[in-house]
Amino acid sequence: MPTPLLELRNLSIAFDTERGQIRPVQGVSLSIFPGQTLAVVGESGCGKSVTALSILRLIPGPPGRVLGGEVLFEGRDLLALSEKQMRAVRGKDIAMIFQEPMTSLNPVFTVGEQIVEAVQLHQNVGTREAYQIAEQAMHDVGIADPAKRVHEYPHRLSGGMRQRVMIAMALSCQPKLLIADEPTTALDVTIQAQILELLRKLQEERGMAVMLITHDLGVVAENADAVAVMYASKIVEYAAVNDLFDSPKHPYTEGLFRAIPRLGRAGGRLQAIAGTVPNPRRFPAGCKFHPRCPRMSGDALCAQKEPELREIAPGHWAACHHIENFGQKPITPPTSDAIRAKAEART
Repeated sequence: MPTPLLELRNLSIAFDTERGQIRPVQGVSLSIFPGQTLAVVGESGCGKSVTALSILRLIPGPPGRVLGGEVLFEGRDLLALSEKQMRAVRGKDIAMIFQEPMTSLNPVFTVGEQIVEAVQLHQNVGTREAYQIAEQAMHDVGIADPAKRVHEYPHRLSGGMRQRVMIAMALSCQPKLLIADEPTTALDVTIQAQILELLRKLQEERGMAVMLITHDLGVVAENADAVAVMYASKIVEYAAVNDLFDSPKHPYTEGLFRAIPRLGRAGGRLQAIAGTVPNPRRFPAGCKFHPRCPRMSGDALCAQKEPELREIAPGHWAACHHIENFGQKPITPPTSDAIRAKAEART
């Protein structure tokens, strides 16, 4: 059995506010192995990004703080490290691509200066060599004429180019784990496909692990090896990507699949998940999904007791009281715009 590169054990995060404490992450446990891509999916506000930021200890405190759990990277608990030790991990061993590159890049420095800063922080090189590494990193992510582009400011680059700069910065120190938080959200479909293809290519060449945070199940089907589905601060289903798409076990996961538009669907409305995402200040008692769940049917157990995440098939985990009573039919993986654009480009 291979050893996980990253392992979260019962991680819980809280934010103290004037209106009381909120807990966007509660008891999250997951593993990422070397070379693996783990996708974390769920609606906005479910805790995906907070979980990712917690790995690198980027949660601002106060108001944020860790209530409990462990973040083990190569067997070492990152939560127990000093800030100086943690700075040596960020960028070098674990790198992150943030959602919006325009707000992540500093507008008063050239993109080359920002990559060079990351390189010199983790590698014992001079400025000239650091710029050579920056230019090579920009070349690796497909930026034309990197010797010129390295001196550009972020506002002079397109959205796709800025995202490539963010990837170049993240990969300039050869990290073992890349956290990609919605890396294609702000891009058009053609650029989305190019960025995803680039990440796959670089992952294969370097053997790094990837934690991919997204809400696009088409992207998940094309890129992930395993999937963790989050809802209201908790993981409600965890499985290999083929198992999840062939036989989803949690009603929330089924709802996500039904809400995806598909080519060839004959008229009618999309099957949206009923209700709304619960307020993290007032999570419902029992199963957090029960007010929206089609399986609930007035069952007092769902309203009173929160189900535990348990293995219901080899390698397939889910948190639901009524899994045994519902046989799921295979669901065809949805086709996202990004994947469709890629398929058309190949023909």
